[in-house]
Amino acid sequence: MNVRDIDTAIAQVLEAYRSAVHAKDVAALMRLYDPDVRVFDMWGVWSYEGAEAWQSAVEGWFTSLGMERVKVIFDDVRTIPGDECAAVSAIVTYAGISAEGEELRAMQNRLSWVFRTSGGIPRIVHEHTSAPVGFDDMKAILQRGSGV
Repeated sequence: MNVRDIDTAIAQVLEAYRSAVHAKDVAALMRLYDPDVRVFDMWGVWSYEGAEAWQSAVEGWFTSLGMERVKVIFDDVRTIPGDECAAVSAIVTYAGISAEGEELRAMQNRLSWVFRTSGGIPRIVHEHTSAPVGFDDMKAILQRGSGV
């Protein structure tokens, strides 16, 4: 794929991710991931090995939301294109939205995705989310520009 095609495909993945999370659509979200995905999530588990393990985590996340939805906003998206693999890094805001549409809370993560392209379709083969940790209190800093 050329650079323009990769950028278009990645933009489509970002939109599909936003839509799937907002809809709490596990199947739609999991279509973005390779069966052999490795996920370094920042919550509670060191890593998820394979789509089945990651799907269980996603199902738990969506179930925990109850009637709430999550609005996803990608900022400072940077793409590194390649023929068979590509990478993306971004700052992602996850905002909890009430059933009435009110923003209840928000947090930000640093996100890196590595894609493998097969048949012209990029799939996430590695996801890494993180947040810096404050030196003084050892707590995750969940808002960009906060802390040190």
